[in-house]
Amino acid sequence: QVQLVESGGGSVQPGGSLRLSCAASGFTLDVYAIGWFRQAPGKEREGVSCTYSSDGSTHYADSVKGRFSISRDNTKNTVYLQMNSLKPEDTAVYYCATDCNGSRWYEDSLWGQGTQVTVSS
Repeated sequence: QVQLVESGGGSVQPGGSLRLSCAASGFTLDVYAIGWFRQAPGKEREGVSCTYSSDGSTHYADSVKGRFSISRDNTKNTVYLQMNSLKPEDTAVYYCATDCNGSRWYEDSLWGQGTQVTVSS
């Protein structure tokens, strides 16, 4: 059974940090481009970060550049999103998915169930 499972979300104050995990089962994650996406209530989904399988390069949305960092641990079949200096506007449900391309996503990709991140004082 193939799936992606996000974890690590929670509630933090502005300026705090969280590390999200995207764990794959049933397939080898390192052959895919893997992306993080987020959707806040009443807003459209947006791409946050993407790491490519071909050359290992990464992409970040301008809004998170310098604050977020995506990484892989192929031994654990997991992709991480380290989020630092969190802002209230980062509040959203965060999803990971296969086959990202920059900030783009694909509806027929494999998606996780999402994990809630709330940044408030």
